[in-house]
Amino acid sequence: MTPDLIIVGAGPAGLAAALQARAHGASVLLLDEGAGPGGRIWQAIERRQPKTRDDDLARQTVQTFRTCGADARFRATVWAIEGHTVYWTQDGAARSATAGAILLATGTTERPMPIPGWTLPGVMTVGAAQILLKTAGLVPRGRTWIAGQGPLLLLYAVQALEAGGQIAGIIDLARPASAVPHLLGALQTPSALAKGLLWRQRIRRARIPWLIAGRLEATGNNRLERIGFHTAGAARIEDADTLLLHDGVIPSVQLSRALGCAHEWDAAQACWRPATDAWGQTSIPGIAIAGDGAAVGGWQAALLSGRIAALGALARLNLIDASTRNREARPLQLRRKRRMALRPLLDALYPPLRPTIADSTVVCRCEEVTAGQVRAAAGLGCLGLNQMKAFTRAGMGPCQGRMCSPTVAAVLAEARGVPVETIDPLRLRFPTKPLTLGELAALDATPP
Repeated sequence: MTPDLIIVGAGPAGLAAALQARAHGASVLLLDEGAGPGGRIWQAIERRQPKTRDDDLARQTVQTFRTCGADARFRATVWAIEGHTVYWTQDGAARSATAGAILLATGTTERPMPIPGWTLPGVMTVGAAQILLKTAGLVPRGRTWIAGQGPLLLLYAVQALEAGGQIAGIIDLARPASAVPHLLGALQTPSALAKGLLWRQRIRRARIPWLIAGRLEATGNNRLERIGFHTAGAARIEDADTLLLHDGVIPSVQLSRALGCAHEWDAAQACWRPATDAWGQTSIPGIAIAGDGAAVGGWQAALLSGRIAALGALARLNLIDASTRNREARPLQLRRKRRMALRPLLDALYPPLRPTIADSTVVCRCEEVTAGQVRAAAGLGCLGLNQMKAFTRAGMGPCQGRMCSPTVAAVLAEARGVPVETIDPLRLRFPTKPLTLGELAALDATPP
């Protein structure tokens, strides 16, 4: 199997890239872990009743993709890329394909938010709750609290209310910087600003308490029973059945890290992101990244990013000339620039939380490593995350550091008294996802 372009990820960026490539006659293989197209943001959009114009556009995009002629493989887990050959597992067997170019559109990962008690049953992320709402229609019941920072708190609360859910309160832990310098740029996307204001208004009409707070913790005997936090200078304890946490999202860099692509530090969001040019091209020829996996900007910017990256890939494959690429990309690039103009405002309003994490708090859930163990390793001379594996096994579980590495790096940097960006990040290797011997043994036996 030798398509012109292999796309990893069927979210807005991946779908848009596939449509753009197919419009120029390129052969496309698209791989995604989900059961269907849409990614996390448009998950199960084909089975859900559209409620907004955004939903209508999402469904239309998915329907167009279904008929565009791309070879789409779902429930396909990509675990390695060597050169221009992509390896994945599907239906219990490993498979592979080689392409002229590869585009990663893997989206984001929720930033971990390790508070005391975050491993108790009943505590989960807002993103996970949103997936349950979209795919299974599960709405929050009883004493459900939402805590953290970022636009997703607002969006999920509104979605849950519209679905008939119950929310006891929202605990805002954000510590915003001055947003005034970024207001003028953000006015390039007035619809996005208006949407946020409407979400707040909907929450206010529902009489859901919005509490500015800090020092959050969850407690209970074998499961969540109560939450504690400080608000208005006083400690407060509330009964709770469910606590949903969120501290923003960061680019998913597992594949780009394992490939050896160059990355750069995003100081505003305290995370690493792939270094890409105007066409999404990485430091490795033939490997491009589009959408939030390169720079978080939301689904509308991701749609444009996917199309731009596809045009860049087609030009590198000589399927279109540079003048065609530039002509078609110019209006897309201008629209994407306007969409990304909102990002500095959001970065100022929702900086990553930087709480002091107690020694007893688990920071690596796979290996049950605590912040105290990380600090102890620092005292013994541990300098980076790769050494931390030997000292504590942090980052060696099934997630291979996807969830814990930002927190472990922050705790290690604090213990050493150095900026977190100076901490040596994980050097990832393939396979980036768990792979059984049975699946691997079926690789050569799989027919093309």
